[in-house]
Amino acid sequence: MPMADLRELFESLGFESVVTYIQSGNVVFDTDLDEESIVGQVTEAFGVRFGFGTSLILRTAQEMQEIATVHPFSTSDIDPRFLLVAFLDQAPSVDFAEAIDPAAYEPDQLLLRGREVYLRYPNGSGRSKLTNSLIEKRLGVRSTARKLELCPATCRSGSPLIASRSGLGLGPACR
Repeated sequence: MPMADLRELFESLGFESVVTYIQSGNVVFDTDLDEESIVGQVTEAFGVRFGFGTSLILRTAQEMQEIATVHPFSTSDIDPRFLLVAFLDQAPSVDFAEAIDPAAYEPDQLLLRGREVYLRYPNGSGRSKLTNSLIEKRLGVRSTARKLELCPATCRSGSPLIASRSGLGLGPACR
């Protein structure tokens, strides 16, 4: 999906200072609306305009900055390009340790904190069995994963972050 089309959708809904970030699906915008209102308006308008649905994940700029600074594996000696964050649409209601056994995916590492799963892929994520689809299925949530280095890059002070399922490619957007 062209990012210009996505940007135009957000602008047509009255969001201000709308900016998309490369071809990532990340949309940064300003609004005074609450999360539920944003999700409702965008998902409805998205379906009408593009003919298929999406699910959104929102984070504020402040949340994104915090996520970028508290990644539990960022102090390791691994290349930062191999650190990711899976943004969940809600905190999982299942027991994380029962749903995903970290030992089964070694040397990859993961840790759940609230609505984020912090990931470390020492050999890269391309061939890992620890995928976004697995996280969604096992935790019963919607998720989209982004490289840690994109977290602060997509946000500016006072703006929201929006993301959708990874299948569509809408990514975190800052509020």
